[in-house]
Amino acid sequence: MVCLAWWAGPARAVEGGALKLERGDDGLYLSTVLQFNLPDLARDALEKGIPLYFVAEVEMVRDRWYWSDKQVAQTFRYLRLSYQPLTRRWRLSLSPQPLNTGGLGVALGQNFDELEDALAAMKRITRWRIADLTALDVDQGHTVQLRFRLDLSQLPRPFQIGAVGQSGWNLLVVRSQRWPLPEGAR
Repeated sequence: MVCLAWWAGPARAVEGGALKLERGDDGLYLSTVLQFNLPDLARDALEKGIPLYFVAEVEMVRDRWYWSDKQVAQTFRYLRLSYQPLTRRWRLSLSPQPLNTGGLGVALGQNFDELEDALAAMKRITRWRIADLTALDVDQGHTVQLRFRLDLSQLPRPFQIGAVGQSGWNLLVVRSQRWPLPEGAR
């Protein structure tokens, strides 16, 4: 878990492991590079033209000693990775709302010639706004947890049935680290 102490002062970045949290004028931003390998079954499905859906979730809670931690922010990012056999290109779509098969809605899309390039773009998260500054308590520590997973519920039904209980479809990345409050903030 990443525990972030927030205090009034100039904008600063806090880094822990592979997470970088930066305070901007209007919110808290997260940047990171995820480290994972695409499961073989998922790679095979992609190469056969079946799109895969991924979800990145950030949850921010305020630490409380007298009660359970209070959730102050939660945000999602939805990704769709697909292969276009006619053009032999990979397409990565990104949206703040769930992507469905009825249409992409409002999504940012990018094309790639190689799967590795598409995966590298998917693993890189840059300046993602995860919380408003008004949601943060300047005198308390905050815990930020990032989860990135393959969304099996978006697979076609035959794959959903076959994916249950198979470790070849498992993809979950959780980033966590803990920081104490700085001495000057107490």
